[in-house]
Amino acid sequence: MGAGEESGVKGMATKTEKTKEQRIKSEKSRLKKIFKDLDENKKNLVTPLIEKAAFMSVELDDLQETIEQDGWTSEYKNGENQYGTKKSPEAETYIALSKNYAAVIKQLTDLVPAAKRKKSRLEALREE
Repeated sequence: MGAGEESGVKGMATKTEKTKEQRIKSEKSRLKKIFKDLDENKKNLVTPLIEKAAFMSVELDDLQETIEQDGWTSEYKNGENQYGTKKSPEAETYIALSKNYAAVIKQLTDLVPAAKRKKSRLEALREE
């Protein structure tokens, strides 16, 4: 992450000691449990979606952490007198990735048998 990390100071607060690969694997396992009772054909359909969702979930967590630390904007300078602020590259990536993640989760949710579906946190909140 830069010079600060090389000197032993981490650029991001560590929420766990797991590597990114371990976090992705944990998320894949969590999602696969939801779909364990599907027939083989549907499992073949959901497996790549699960892998993408797990990857995006971990990336979104990391981007969110960066945005929480550094903010949604970054400064730019184009030449001597042209400067200002713009949406940070992390913020732009976060927004695009979150839309794609939502689409993949929607696809996965549609493939879960109705009897297996649990209420989402949002649905539970709406009912309160």
